[in-house]
Amino acid sequence: MTDAGRHTQGLSEWIMTRDGRRLHAAMLPGPGDDTAPTVVFEAGAAGSRSSWALVQPRVAGFARAVAYDRCGLGRSAPDPVGRTLDRIADDLNDLLDHYGPGPFILAGHSAGGPIVRLAAARRPDRIRGLVLVDPTDESADVLFSRRFRHAERLAIMAGTVLARTGTLKRLYGFLLDACPADVRADLEREGFTPTVIRTQAAQARTFLDEIAAWRTAPPDIGDIPVTVISGARPGDGMPPAIRAAAIAAHKQRAARSAGGRHVVAEHSSHYVPITEPDLITEEIRRLVTSVAGNHQ
Repeated sequence: MTDAGRHTQGLSEWIMTRDGRRLHAAMLPGPGDDTAPTVVFEAGAAGSRSSWALVQPRVAGFARAVAYDRCGLGRSAPDPVGRTLDRIADDLNDLLDHYGPGPFILAGHSAGGPIVRLAAARRPDRIRGLVLVDPTDESADVLFSRRFRHAERLAIMAGTVLARTGTLKRLYGFLLDACPADVRADLEREGFTPTVIRTQAAQARTFLDEIAAWRTAPPDIGDIPVTVISGARPGDGMPPAIRAAAIAAHKQRAARSAGGRHVVAEHSSHYVPITEPDLITEEIRRLVTSVAGNHQ
């Protein structure tokens, strides 16, 4: 808890989507500087707001910081229609409408990287920067191999069994151990359930096919500055060959972006928000400072 007895990730809020679903978000108000953009965090494939628990409070020292749960994750109910990347990006823009008019900086981890890119492409006028943390990227050929897709299916099948038996959380002890007590309690209650795995499976049905189409027609984010952060080490399900492919793709993403910047998290594998939260925080601070400076 914080000094005021508030949750580490702030006040819970409920945001309505355009078709009447409710998304749960946690908001830390920041220092109240009207010139600073709001920073919104997007988690990875099976992650919730809790995956940003070490970064969000740090960012709240200089900007309003919002982490939310996609449908079927955390406290947000499953989506009865489906979980396409297209639909998820619309949900994120609905959430931004609630906190609008902006400007915003979006931070996306893993599968959250493509989500924030697509959401930004749909409303680039209000986005002042993207921080992509070890993101999934269409430049990595390995993502579209039969071997990778087979491994993904096996992982989801195994996750289903482990979630049903209540043992899935044992695989993520490192994450639980890193979190403050209140966030750990949230994760133990919400983070390793059969519903989470069903949501992950629903997303996976179309996700790779959707970003494969970006290889010839990527989302156009114009001149929005982009920082890409790569984990340096294999691990967390990424063997050396996949890690090397990911870093190469991240370098390409930064090189193709306006104001592109590639940063290597030397002490991390995939879960950079847990292992190097200060590095992410400083990259966000750099963008926030730039935006605030342009308003002076």
